Amino acid sequence: MNPVIQLHDIEKTYVMGNQKVYALQKLNCDINRGEYVALMGPSGSGKSTLMNIIGCLDSATSGTYILNGTEVFKMNDNALAEIRNKEIGFVFQTFNLLPRMNALENVALPLIYTGIPKKERLERAEKALTSVGLKDRMHHRPNELSGGQRQRVAIARALVNNPSILLADEPTGNLDSKSSSEILDLFDEIHKNGNTIVMVTHEEDVARRAKRIVRMIDGMIDLEGTTASIS
Repeated sequence: MNPVIQLHDIEKTYVMGNQKVYALQKLNCDINRGEYVALMGPSGSGKSTLMNIIGCLDSATSGTYILNGTEVFKMNDNALAEIRNKEIGFVFQTFNLLPRMNALENVALPLIYTGIPKKERLERAEKALTSVGLKDRMHHRPNELSGGQRQRVAIARALVNNPSILLADEPTGNLDSKSSSEILDLFDEIHKNGNTIVMVTHEEDVARRAKRIVRMIDGMIDLEGTTASIS
């Protein structure tokens, strides 16, 4: 086994008045390189908190998080920003595209912070857009694209840095059933190419596209196993 994510005794607490609220409680989870994992659970179960910790957008109150061999909680803000940019690709429910930029410029954006020359940035962005089937839409702005196409642009942007892991937060939440199916087919293809995918979803049919499901409740892992064994 070759874990790219190692979470040990992760706790996240908030103080509300004189009460301590546990968002995550002594959580342990490893995700291996090349896995496709769905995080599931009701609202308030801790799945979004866990996703933010995995994505280095938030830190735990206690515990250890090792991402691709690096102990994350010991890093300073600059190092965290660098690891977010190089190691993690994010796909959000709301796409998060810049409206004044065309698809090519949106996809090239993460590469600006790596010091790569503009010509190479655009070449890599074009390659990423081609890989998600949008070669003929590169110069369209987000408002000229359908919801499914906008999500494809977001996926291309997430992949442009060749990250260790792709994090997807409800990636089909704003899409119709046809577009959702096409995006999930694309995730299947990305996974077959060797990428590690962690997807937060509350939809059973979406989760079943993953190879492993981790169900959460009250900040803890309630059940986990292969998709066939627990869905």
